[in-house]
This record gives sequence, C-alpha cells and structure tokens, in this order.
Amino acid sequence: MTDPIRLLIADDHPIVRDGIRGMFAGDPGFDVLGEAGDGARAVELARALNPDVILMDLRMPVMDGVAAIKELARLGIGARVLVLTTYDTDRDVLPAIEAGATGYLLKDTRREDLVAAVRTAARGESVLSPSVATRLVGQVRTPADPLSARELEVLELIAQGTTNREVAARLFISEATVKSHLLHIYAKLGVNDRAAAVAAAFRRGLIG
Repeated sequence: MTDPIRLLIADDHPIVRDGIRGMFAGDPGFDVLGEAGDGARAVELARALNPDVILMDLRMPVMDGVAAIKELARLGIGARVLVLTTYDTDRDVLPAIEAGATGYLLKDTRREDLVAAVRTAARGESVLSPSVATRLVGQVRTPADPLSARELEVLELIAQGTTNREVAARLFISEATVKSHLLHIYAKLGVNDRAAAVAAAFRRGLIG
C-alpha cells in the first residue's frame, strides 16, 4: 500500500478551507496535515510539515500566493503547489505559473477532478483547468512561429517520458523555465498538454 499524499491547504477563508478538507476527509489516499490563512503561514507550515502538495489560494493577506510560491522555491521546499483560486485573469495565471506552480485550477472544479489533479501534481506533472489552458495558449500563441532550439530540446526530452524536474536537471535550467517553455510549445503547436504536444511534434516531423 502506498503512503497517502500529504496535503497542506492555504486559503484565507475558513469556510473554503473546511470545504477543501472535507473533500479529502475519509479518503485513505490523502492526509491533510494542516491549514494556513495566508501565504506566510503556508510557507512556515510547509517547512515544518513537509507536505507533498500545497493547495494554494492566490489573493491572501500578509503574503499572497505568488509570493509564497516564490519563497517556497527560494527555500528549496520540494512540495508541489497546486493553485486553487477563483481568478483566471492573465495577471493572476502567468505570475503563478512562472513562480513555479505545478498546476492551476479554479474553485468551481468538481471534487473528482480536484482529487485527480492533486494526484497528478504529486507526481510532478502539470495540470491546468481547461479555461486556464485556453487562456495561456491564446496569450502566447504566435501563428506559424517555429519552435526554438531549446523548445525542441525540451520537447524531445518530454517525448522520452522525462518529468519537468528531470528536464530541468538535464538542461541545467529551473523547473519554472521548463514550464514556461512547455507553455510556448503548447501555444505554437495548438495543443493543451504534453501528450498532445508530443503527438503533434511527431506528425510534423519535429522529433523522431
């Protein structure tokens, strides 16, 4: 039997924290370690409790979600951060992804989709709500824009089944930079995920 995924919930609304906790209560696959009402407290608890995944709101007092994600990265805390918020504007989405968030979901996400997303994030794989993925692709798309040499390197490694962390290590770049490259690859190829990007690249002869 595998160990449960260790969760930390960060949201400034107690009723939201209660609701999220309730979604995972009773599921032996998860262990909710604690709750934080602001980003600073989330960082403090992450250091003390070593969660696998942090469900992070963005707009919180003391320290917002993006600042907390940056601080977690600065401290070398390995927890995956899955943003869970009501906001999907460009000024919210891109900074969170660039700061190092593993995924970005909206609070209207169904329970089964949230549970699946947490499992995906725990594996180190990116997960985006459909509206967020569409927004990101729409923002960075450049028609007929070819992939750069570095983007091709990233795509070739992804095609070999490597994780973002492994790609970062192989290319001596940060995981956040890998995610940024992936977003640009998705935009240029007109796809929304890794598998579709690899398939499109094979069809176009970009990778062999």
